[in-house]
Amino acid sequence: MKKIVLFCLLIVYIWLLPKVFSQVSAASLKFDKTSASVDVGGTLSLGIIVDAGSDEISSTDIYVTYDANLIEAQTVNNGSFFPTVTNNITPGRVYIAGMVDDPASSKTGSGTVATIDFKGLKDGSVTISFDCNTSKIVKGDINATNILQCSSDDKAVISVGSGSSGGSSSSSSNSSDNNQPQTLPKSGIFENLINLAIPGGILFLIGSGLKLLILK
Repeated sequence: MKKIVLFCLLIVYIWLLPKVFSQVSAASLKFDKTSASVDVGGTLSLGIIVDAGSDEISSTDIYVTYDANLIEAQTVNNGSFFPTVTNNITPGRVYIAGMVDDPASSKTGSGTVATIDFKGLKDGSVTISFDCNTSKIVKGDINATNILQCSSDDKAVISVGSGSSGGSSSSSSNSSDNNQPQTLPKSGIFENLINLAIPGGILFLIGSGLKLLILK
């Protein structure tokens, strides 16, 4: 009986251990600035940063949305994080893909995938955000797991010209739909502590149980 209980405790311990450490840091996308201004006819550079969190990643698919009535994406300049970067620009939407050249060489940490140059078209305020439905950060595993944690907080608000227009200052319907969070927002510090404390307490109890069984 003692051996059976010991075996069950070990199985639970092994199952919980990776789940505890996986909560430390999630993979995410963000802009290098959360707010900025640009003149009508002027240009603004906005960098896109990928953060692998606690994982190793092999690629990312990034879809950026914005109101094409107020700004225009003109060019995409490759960053230094991934060796290979491609892009496609359409009105109100920019697609950027970054990847490693060797599938066996995953990337860790964070860095700039690319920089988008926007041109101001007319006065107003526009929100540039990530499309959480289609954007991905791919883990360097055999399953190519999407580990992106997307949030409505990951956006940049750009003031064009005077920052106000005679009509509505809201984004286009396509952009506004994509601005809504498709997954839960990133947890705050307090919530992360709770998430870690609960499994930590379970692991402590399991460890204490193992100790008592071994000493008997």
